[in-house]
Amino acid sequence: MPPCIVYTGLMILQLILHPTRTSMKRLLLVPALLVCYLLMASTPPADDPDAVLGRWLSSKKRNQVQIYRQGDKYYGRLIWMLEPTDPTTKRPKTDIENPDVSLRSRPLMNMVMMSDLVYKGNNTWTGGQVYNPEDGKTYSCDLTLRDPNSLDIHGYVMGISLLGRTKTWTRVR
Repeated sequence: MPPCIVYTGLMILQLILHPTRTSMKRLLLVPALLVCYLLMASTPPADDPDAVLGRWLSSKKRNQVQIYRQGDKYYGRLIWMLEPTDPTTKRPKTDIENPDVSLRSRPLMNMVMMSDLVYKGNNTWTGGQVYNPEDGKTYSCDLTLRDPNSLDIHGYVMGISLLGRTKTWTRVR
């Protein structure tokens, strides 16, 4: 149970048991209830594995990824790009940085960029990979839903979470 709810409950109990000695507590009760309400309203449900589903705008606001569920795993597909066309070729952008030469001609649009994420509870999905077409590398990946509209994507190398960085995506409505 969130601490603010416990605190507010104790304040209400004290008001009931000692109504004359708690005038200052009465003044604090309204702001405490307001803070509790705001905290609870901005926190996504703790055990909803599908809370991450939907369209997400990247931190640079240049791409959108659709996160979807397949079986018990979660994936992300690139569904929108600010600049989908290569300015030199005037054709859809392709995976030119991929280390596998045979994959360099595949289009970036609709590419699965995040894969194999598993819900671990507490608004966290782990054990996946994220592909970065800007450098052609695949990184280990974890997701954390901070609130219903903010998603932290933590990419890292060599299985060591400290060797990485976190980007925040925003939900597209």
